Amino acid sequence: MKKTEIAMIILIASVSMLMAFFIANSIFGNARTRTAKVKTIDKIELSIIEPSSDIFNDKAINPAVQVKINGIK
Repeated sequence: MKKTEIAMIILIASVSMLMAFFIANSIFGNARTRTAKVKTIDKIELSIIEPSSDIFNDKAINPAVQVKINGIK
């Protein structure tokens, strides 16, 4: 290859890299100037509330599920 061909390849590569950078920056934006909103949660309480007897069955194998066999609770 001649020196002019190598110089032309370097010029085209650098121009295309600059174009790719500016196009990507315009599509995605600058990460440093962007802000994000984050949801926060309430503080977790340390106290334990007893479950309702309508929902929680302490005599079942899986206490959270009501099991009926042939109409018998």
